Amino acid sequence: MATPTVDFLRHVPLFQDLDERILKEIAQAAVEQRWERGHEILRQGDTGVGLFIIRSGKVEIIQEHGGTPEKMADLGPGAVFGEMALLDEFPRSATVRAVEPTTCLAITRWHFKGILESHPEIALKMLPVLTKRIRAAEAHAHEAVTH
Repeated sequence: MATPTVDFLRHVPLFQDLDERILKEIAQAAVEQRWERGHEILRQGDTGVGLFIIRSGKVEIIQEHGGTPEKMADLGPGAVFGEMALLDEFPRSATVRAVEPTTCLAITRWHFKGILESHPEIALKMLPVLTKRIRAAEAHAHEAVTH
């Protein structure tokens, strides 16, 4: 029988094509965390330790360029952020702040790597998501240079 967390993960684009067994492993590794409006979930420049999946609420993504903060996006339920920290240990590329009371499922790199080693097909699901983020960042950088 599926848990509410497994049911939720089944509708997250990053995980929607994964089978029940893998979703259960991800759900077991996930820790639910909550932030009030205005609280920073991640800070640009900090070391990333994992990804977050928004269960409820809304966040804004802010990147600082030359000391000037710029809002990049708003994300709501089902959206994933911080996923690059699953693959590397580089500093966070943006600040994420709760716009309203927000609950997320957090999955640390070390938990996710264990799941990924057992189920490498997850990596294939992540590639299009990561590629889309890289292309958006490149387009934004190009736009900033031309203006």
